[in-house]
Amino acid sequence: MVSDYFAKRGIIMTIINKLATQLNHKDEEPNIELAHELVNTNNCEGIKEVIQNLSNKDKKIQQDCIKVAYEIGELKPELISEYALIFIDLLKSRNNRLVWGAMTALSTIALESSEIIIEHIETLFSAMKTGSVITIDKGVLTLAKLAAVNKQNTERIFPFLLSHLETCRPKEIPQHSESTILAVTDDNKAELLTVLRKRENELTAPQLKRIKKIYKVLED
Repeated sequence: MVSDYFAKRGIIMTIINKLATQLNHKDEEPNIELAHELVNTNNCEGIKEVIQNLSNKDKKIQQDCIKVAYEIGELKPELISEYALIFIDLLKSRNNRLVWGAMTALSTIALESSEIIIEHIETLFSAMKTGSVITIDKGVLTLAKLAAVNKQNTERIFPFLLSHLETCRPKEIPQHSESTILAVTDDNKAELLTVLRKRENELTAPQLKRIKKIYKVLED
């Protein structure tokens, strides 16, 4: 492990020193390892340093740090939930890696930070309309989680999710439908079923198989 390598040599590492690009790694393994280390030690100061460096002048450091941030979110979302506004602001970045990384981070803290995120829901909608495939994938998941929090959120978000499913690429329908299920209630499931059935003829056999599993979930 990277940290073991430096520990054996008596070298004190800052958070920045442990990032993949600073170690000349072409893979993300050091960033993933760092996320696990920060979570396992509940190192809030270290996490704060990661967040602060999302605005580092070095884009490589920024990109490493967003990776560390959402990996932390996957492991223990409450450790990054207070930084929701920072991730929302990054959705406006010109750096696509930061945009989809920020949306990924938001997808991990959607429940913990729902009140803050819902206040900026239009920013999420805008990011999805112009974003990359990953931004959209994680955006749908984030929105579905937010919609599941309460009836008010559902009423605000579910129509957007339905509209998206009506127009997204056929190959995206299964995954995005599976995420949208999180926001389904007895009051709106018929609307989702209607949209999916209208698009059945655009799907391949494997895609349709996944949709039929969704039908079963909704109809049970």
